[in-house]
Amino acid sequence: MKEIIRINNLTKDYGAKKGVFDVNLSINKGEVFGIVGISGSGKTTIIRHLMGFLKPDKGKTFIQNQDSWNNAANLKNIIGYVPGEIAFPDAKNGAEFLNLQARFLRLRDMSYADDLIKRFNLDTSANLKRMSKGMKQKTAIVDAFMADPEILLLDEATTGLDPLMQNVFVDLIKQEKSKGKTIFMSSHMFSELESTCDRVAFLKNGHIIQIVDVKEIRGNEKTKKYKIEFVKKEDYKEFLRYPFNMIRLQENLNQVTVQITDEKINDMFQVLSHMEVKFISQIPLTLETYFKEKYNQTEVA
Repeated sequence: MKEIIRINNLTKDYGAKKGVFDVNLSINKGEVFGIVGISGSGKTTIIRHLMGFLKPDKGKTFIQNQDSWNNAANLKNIIGYVPGEIAFPDAKNGAEFLNLQARFLRLRDMSYADDLIKRFNLDTSANLKRMSKGMKQKTAIVDAFMADPEILLLDEATTGLDPLMQNVFVDLIKQEKSKGKTIFMSSHMFSELESTCDRVAFLKNGHIIQIVDVKEIRGNEKTKKYKIEFVKKEDYKEFLRYPFNMIRLQENLNQVTVQITDEKINDMFQVLSHMEVKFISQIPLTLETYFKEKYNQTEVA
């Protein structure tokens, strides 16, 4: 597959262990790639380097084999970008700003922009400086997508959007993915990344601690979790004697949470068949739970 974005040993050290350190990534054409981490983990720093806003202390970033720092002006013409912190130029309202951006991009057909405005229920007549956070976010999204760019860099693009508009955004990402767009996005919404991304990188203190294939997280996990509640205290105590991996005990409710491999599931159900079980439910492995486990397990210098 054709590589569109490449990050080689990227380091930006702000001191006090803040920044990004030896980051390496390769993103192919048509891939939706997500990046997640707690606030201050380095997500915005990576995206700003790709946009050519920051010069690396070490390493380089490339888009379509062009150095992001040395070719920043050229690359801005082929990238749709939603910044993490939105600061609009002087313009009377949203319509004037979008028209100015269209002229800058030499965009003559505004039909896609009009479609996006309707989809996001954006009032472009509103004063740009007095817009709510959500309205500013919608305006930035329309600006990023309206020229139909092949590459999209999106930094926390749904911040400030209500749940309905977040769903509209997810549908938009899926639509752009179907067109073969290459999308690099950060988000604090695990469900958003899980429903749109092919792969997701986990950041901790400026280091990538793991890159996961979202499909594997969604359905191919080797271990599963079950929550079990027993009718009788005796059965609850008897079950605890078996060598299963009990990760949570709630004795007052006669409940236990078990983490178990596929090979041992039949053994567990065989044991349970001789007991009175009030309920048993599988706890699905999500991107969020997987990230939290890896985050807590991984030490970063």
